[in-house]
Amino acid sequence: MNITELEKCIGMYGKDIYAFCLHLAYSRQEAEELYQDTFLKAMELIKGIEAENNPKSYLLSITIRLWKNQKRKYAWRDRIAGIVYLEDGKEEAAETCSTYSLEDEVLKKEQLKQLRQAVKGLGDKYRMPVYLYYMEGLQIADVAKILKLPKGTVKSRLYKAREILKKQLAEE
Repeated sequence: MNITELEKCIGMYGKDIYAFCLHLAYSRQEAEELYQDTFLKAMELIKGIEAENNPKSYLLSITIRLWKNQKRKYAWRDRIAGIVYLEDGKEEAAETCSTYSLEDEVLKKEQLKQLRQAVKGLGDKYRMPVYLYYMEGLQIADVAKILKLPKGTVKSRLYKAREILKKQLAEE
């Protein structure tokens, strides 16, 4: 891949990668930093990216690796000195459809907020496949490749995550 092909990938998949970064980081500032780091790393690894072999999944795998490294770094720092995060309006809904009544819109936003909180409460091993499969719309084979897991493991984690989410949301 060359720089112009990478620019096309950024144009095609940039919004999806940024949305995925937002889901991982939970704050706009950290998501923007992760997004920038992803494409900086992609520039470093430009020779290894093959344009015909699903570059979006390659970029998502870069994002996941960077996020895991960042999370590990923050955990280490947190053990030394705790970090306090400020709220950044991360629960804003991206919904702009105005065909529903106000009650329906408020109810839908509340349900979406509950679902996000429930997914956020899942462990990483369940949350990552959920994000990649449902939010990024990737196939199970692509999710397995990104997470470096067998397809059966991805399927079972998605099943288990759905069961956990059903149980949590039914209680609420």
